[in-house]
Amino acid sequence: MICFPDTQEKIPSIPVHLTRVGVTGVKKLLKIERENKRPIILLPTFDAFVDLPSKQRGIHMSRNPEAITEVLEEVVEGNILELESLCAEIVNLLLKKHKYARRAEVSMESDFMFRKMSPITHKRSQEMTKIMADAVGYRDRDEVVIRKMIGAEVVGMTVCPCAQETIKEAARQELIKFLDEKTTEKVLETVPIASHNQRGKGMIMIEVPEGHTIRGEDLIKIIEESMSSPVYELLKRPDENAVVIEAHKNPMFVEDCVRNMIHRIVQEFPNLPDDTLVTVRQTNEESIHRHNAFAEKVATMGELKYEIEELNNQIGGQLDKTA
Repeated sequence: MICFPDTQEKIPSIPVHLTRVGVTGVKKLLKIERENKRPIILLPTFDAFVDLPSKQRGIHMSRNPEAITEVLEEVVEGNILELESLCAEIVNLLLKKHKYARRAEVSMESDFMFRKMSPITHKRSQEMTKIMADAVGYRDRDEVVIRKMIGAEVVGMTVCPCAQETIKEAARQELIKFLDEKTTEKVLETVPIASHNQRGKGMIMIEVPEGHTIRGEDLIKIIEESMSSPVYELLKRPDENAVVIEAHKNPMFVEDCVRNMIHRIVQEFPNLPDDTLVTVRQTNEESIHRHNAFAEKVATMGELKYEIEELNNQIGGQLDKTA
């Protein structure tokens, strides 16, 4: 057997430490079992990295996809893992394979299909969204410390409150020409007021501490409920009517969507430790502008709980009743 030279172990000509070296775009087929539910079939894409010391020319690149494959084979053989735990297992194996690395990172992203019924005709359809997981591990003396995250990204619909108010005022000025004030107000309260719409894209990424479980499906629900309306792959005319009317009854700024998600996260996961990291993001693709609207909040659960509780106290404890 030929003994090939280990070029990666040589001293680099420019001895600089590199933060992340690895592979991107590794596609795999993955089946995740769920108790009393259908298994989830995914076609995820993995990115896997380790850091590289200044005294080593290169990482042993093949070990990264090799680690992904080995962990996935264990899943196929019957180990039931959540997605973020799957990434954590790969991180752990990367650090075993790359003895010189002090840090490893694995991220995963996949289309995720779930079933939904249209609001009026109850037509069933397959809805596609995006689910993500991430794990970062580093050596701390003789042990490996790993932080895991799970996330989802969902498309929905938002209606601009500002434009709606201006159109409502313009309609009032026209209606008052031939209706009395009381009737005018009744019409404006009854008839949906037009506004411009946006396709909203909400994202939540939340850390999963040991001993806690956070399902991607729960994050999808939180994101959908935080916009003016969900969107559907299949809608008949009665469904379209219901979606548009409901959305215009519930106008949202991009900032409103982020705050709604934060409030629902605090309600849904009250037992998460205060140092749990949460990222919430909303991007609205504008229909009357060339630019998009964006809002984001990055904070710990402790910080979010404090803000929500402080706000609730300021408005007399009405937040849970009105949100």
